[in-house]
Amino acid sequence: MMNSIRLGAAVAIVLMSGFAAHAQSSADRMTGLKLSGDEPIQIESARLDVDENQSVGIFSGNVTVVQGETTMKSGRMKVFYAGDAGSATTGSANIDRIEVDGGVYVKSQTQVATGDRATFDMQTQVLVMSGDEVVLSEGENVIVGCKLTVQMNSGQAKLESCKDGKTGGRVRMLLTPGSQDR
Repeated sequence: MMNSIRLGAAVAIVLMSGFAAHAQSSADRMTGLKLSGDEPIQIESARLDVDENQSVGIFSGNVTVVQGETTMKSGRMKVFYAGDAGSATTGSANIDRIEVDGGVYVKSQTQVATGDRATFDMQTQVLVMSGDEVVLSEGENVIVGCKLTVQMNSGQAKLESCKDGKTGGRVRMLLTPGSQDR
């Protein structure tokens, strides 16, 4: 069970690292959420279920993942494993993708990213965060859209507007002069 928790934590860290690439490409001074591979990872949730037959591990109930100064919170985090490689309960399985939902909140130092759900595909290295509003903020600087797609291999990111007209069909960005110096 402990190895399964460590494996899930590693996946959560990969998910959160995607926000760094987006923040860097969206605004020069939004420097990205930072993670450190050499710091311990702590996961807390009300429950952890592992289904070897379905090759999935599910952390549910106020999920909190902490590494250094970075914190992710959500209602649920599902870790999908490649069915033919190892065991999810021993931590030896290859991770195929993860899905986080139930409100996703990621904070690192001065930056915060929020959305309704996020997925990370390990094979294609693509992160997608979506919801009624995906909000990236650093201090007074804010970027709002509804779907964020990050190509982790290239660092390219795309933030799309809301199709329902909620934001007038446009991505919104507020940059406050001098905010980088505060």
